[in-house]
Amino acid sequence: MDWLSDVFQKGGPFFIVNTFFLAIVIALIVERAMYFLGRGHLNAKAFLEQIKRLLAANNVDRAKKLCEATAAPVARVAKAGLNRLHRGEAAVAQAMEETMTDALPEVKTRIGALWSMANIVTLTGLLGTITGLINTFSALKNTNPSEKDEKLSAGIAEAMYNTAYGLSIALVCMIAHLLLSAAMKRVVSDLEAFSLRFENLLAEGGGAAAAGRTAGAAPGLDGDANPAANPDGRA
Repeated sequence: MDWLSDVFQKGGPFFIVNTFFLAIVIALIVERAMYFLGRGHLNAKAFLEQIKRLLAANNVDRAKKLCEATAAPVARVAKAGLNRLHRGEAAVAQAMEETMTDALPEVKTRIGALWSMANIVTLTGLLGTITGLINTFSALKNTNPSEKDEKLSAGIAEAMYNTAYGLSIALVCMIAHLLLSAAMKRVVSDLEAFSLRFENLLAEGGGAAAAGRTAGAAPGLDGDANPAANPDGRA
């Protein structure tokens, strides 16, 4: 730990500032990684197949419970469509589109901040470099010749530490931004594809039986379906 203390001492105030920014960067990366590996991760194709089988068996309630079992955006979009299943395809499409609009900001949030942090830590490192050199040359004016080498060495070390530290954090930010952006695009693509396939499933009649079961439970309106109104069975 002595070397770490020595690095912070040589790095100066802007080195400490960049350490604070590094903590923020790590927090952003960990939070987004946990989201895409946990709550935001779901196999959309397998999930759609499960819903398709449940709808084919007229089991809408089971399909809704399946959606409630996970907080993934795909499940929320599916649940919104299932809740409007009895209102027709147009209502289902509208509900799914509205839910997608609400879910997309959750998927994309804080990823762009990593690119901004890359610029911030780079500039902070450059500030540390410049101030280190300024302090060094200012101190050399009033320093004994025997101490000039030591002062110059310390000032250059502060400048180089800040430059290297800022660029290293910026590199981490850029790599994390690249990976998390790819994960975000994959989730958005799965979400859009799932919504389209679910609408096509309903258009092909996959949800017609499930919706018709609810409608069929209502009392009949014509004479043939109401024996009490037509006891002789004749029109």
